[in-house]
Amino acid sequence: MLAHGWNSTCYQLLNPGIEHWWTANRQGLVGFVRSGRMAIVAGAPVCAEPLLAQTVLEWEAFAMSEGLQVCYFGAESRLQSLLASNPNYSLVVLGSQPEWHPTDYVSAIAQDPSLRAQLNRARNKQISVTEWNRDRAENNPELRRVLGEWLSHRGLPTLHFLVEPETLGDLRDRRLFVAEQAGTPIGFVTLCPIPAQQGWLTEQFVRGNDAPNGTVELMLNTAAQAVSREKYSFFTMGIVPLVAHGDQNFPKEPRWLCFARWWAQAHSTRFYNFRGLNEFKSKFHPVKWQPVVVIVKDDRFRVRHLRAIGAAFTRTAPELALLQGLGRAVRTEFLRVFGG
Repeated sequence: MLAHGWNSTCYQLLNPGIEHWWTANRQGLVGFVRSGRMAIVAGAPVCAEPLLAQTVLEWEAFAMSEGLQVCYFGAESRLQSLLASNPNYSLVVLGSQPEWHPTDYVSAIAQDPSLRAQLNRARNKQISVTEWNRDRAENNPELRRVLGEWLSHRGLPTLHFLVEPETLGDLRDRRLFVAEQAGTPIGFVTLCPIPAQQGWLTEQFVRGNDAPNGTVELMLNTAAQAVSREKYSFFTMGIVPLVAHGDQNFPKEPRWLCFARWWAQAHSTRFYNFRGLNEFKSKFHPVKWQPVVVIVKDDRFRVRHLRAIGAAFTRTAPELALLQGLGRAVRTEFLRVFGG
């Protein structure tokens, strides 16, 4: 991973619940989850670039022997270049991710009056942000408390796969920047390495119940300043689902997928605020928006493929997750109106 991890999501294949498959010579690694009769790959195979084509062939032969159809979620340009023109594969875009050079990220904050005001709000509340080492941060009960508070406000049940929140038990190569007020943690940002691009992914930006406005912005600014000083060259805040940006040349989508995207954007705010997430990440003025691509080994992208991807994240039927989210929403509204 540290030698050949190139995709922005490469480190997520070490998340809990992800299976690992190796090539025969142990020079290629695939992280995946089984979802029905599909193998949902975390990004792309991890290997030296010249070995990518052979690794894909060997991996897909294994998947076929297991009776699994292959889907690559979050495939970036290397894998796209290899597979996109092959008629045996279909490609769709299910989101975008913002990207910067770390110095550009820091400059964007410094030059934006509203972002500077957010930093000042946090500083005026005596918020300080420092990087914690692994010994201090791993399984820290105060950080777990903050994470629990943050998760309690999510509309959907906890998601997993590439957005696994339970990483405090194994921080290893991750970096953690913690916001404190009067010595009490109120938020943290987790960074994951993207070694082959000399970069970092903001895996989580978590705020507790008592975190004032500007806390997340201050944590992100501190993290970006740290990696900028260390001469890293790539910084991303990860996927914004269901959002397309700019003049990206997307492939023609099935009509049902266009409708599903519209419905999710229009009605999903109570469950997972894609629009708000997009607005939050956009305000940092990304240098580039990278399309988040899904590639399936099939002549077209089908409803069952989307359902299998959803199940990879929810670890249950997506319909059940939505019903659970609806139940939470009804309960929240009841308590808001009637108290309790």
